[in-house]
Amino acid sequence: MTLMESFGSAATLVPPAGRPLVEVRDLGVSFVSREATVKAVNGVSFELMPGEVLCIIGESGSGKSVTMRSLMRLHPKRRTVMSGSMRVGDHDILSLSDREMNSIRGRTVSMVFQEPMTALDPVYSIGDQIAETVMRHEKCSRADAMKRALELLEFVKVPSPERRLKAFPHELSGGLRQRAMIAVALSCRPSLLLADEPTTALDATVQIQVLILLRKLQKEFGMAIILVTHDLGVAAQIADKVAVMYAGRIVEYGKVRDVLMNPAHPYTRGMLASTVHGQAKNTEIETIPGSPPDLRFLPPGCSFSPRCKYVLPECIAAVPPPIANGPDQVARCIRVGELPQTVRAGVA
Repeated sequence: MTLMESFGSAATLVPPAGRPLVEVRDLGVSFVSREATVKAVNGVSFELMPGEVLCIIGESGSGKSVTMRSLMRLHPKRRTVMSGSMRVGDHDILSLSDREMNSIRGRTVSMVFQEPMTALDPVYSIGDQIAETVMRHEKCSRADAMKRALELLEFVKVPSPERRLKAFPHELSGGLRQRAMIAVALSCRPSLLLADEPTTALDATVQIQVLILLRKLQKEFGMAIILVTHDLGVAAQIADKVAVMYAGRIVEYGKVRDVLMNPAHPYTRGMLASTVHGQAKNTEIETIPGSPPDLRFLPPGCSFSPRCKYVLPECIAAVPPPIANGPDQVARCIRVGELPQTVRAGVA
């Protein structure tokens, strides 16, 4: 029996033809404390079809990981305020009870965390952690779950999988831990895989291997993937769509080639100009001046206006609406189409 056949009992969620698997509308996430309210996500909207890969890119603190964790409701309930709507398949994420949410975590929506050493439990073997997920959602015996765990380790190309099945996280290298984390996430064949900077802690060679593996698994399982990264090269290699986030908002959204080859928002253009890849020799690398805003005290209007060299008085008056830059690309900038062309061939 192949691994795909062994997944036959898993209820993969497939929406009706033509309907998005993921729909996020006007999502807002704030963290409330006695000192201040941090507006981490402000009116984020996007959708994802089955089998598509969306990359969310931006600087640290732009709201990428907060958006991802919101889809699994992993924020602390007591100090988190969420608004808008999120739907995965037929599940309205914000209206589900805690028990209902637990039933879809791992089965419908699963997540590969940024640092597997902290995500994996140090006192249980890799095999036990994969088997636990399988037994929790599929009500099978421990023997069947361990067999599935072994098949998964083989599938994600872990060498000597029988031996690694009994190993503890600290006994594996960073690359093997990340593959084990992917095996845990795939154990019940989710419809949506969330990957929060899965290659950040890995060296360049292992990064490429993990990216190739994710793309292969996505094609073979037919999953949708949302990948958070700050690496534009990663987005170019794996994504179908790109969402650029700044100060808790998506400032540009579209097909990967459109966004990376013909960026419409000054922030996207600034990120592309500040990378080494594609730059001519002896050319000074451009930088984006200033720092990201404090999410407790967002500036009026466009949050990027204090750092933007194309700023106009109208930019400060109100938050710009999404403006089309072609059939499959939008940007929150009132100067879409007016900025000089800076097509970059070095990224895609």
